[in-house]
Amino acid sequence: MNLNITGHHVEVTEAIRTYAADKLDRVVRRFDNVTSVNVILSIDKLNQKAEATVHVRGKDIHVESDDADLYAAIDALADKLDRQIQKYKQKSAEHNHDSHKFAVER
Repeated sequence: MNLNITGHHVEVTEAIRTYAADKLDRVVRRFDNVTSVNVILSIDKLNQKAEATVHVRGKDIHVESDDADLYAAIDALADKLDRQIQKYKQKSAEHNHDSHKFAVER
């Protein structure tokens, strides 16, 4: 998995990079079809914003989160991303199960 963390109007320190990598690694470990993750951390006036685009086979999952604290925004981003990946994983599992069931009935 490729992890790319960039900052827009913010310097990405080693502490922030490590924190984001740990949070996203926990989420991505659940699903093995992830090819790359792009994270953009930015500051807009008083809001700290974190965006992530996860490239999985057949789809790109995009999640955004903002908060007054950058670490809280990264936490919320990881939670949202976890829910989206579980939803995608469940849909793909149901789709694969249904196609197998249809092929067996024929």
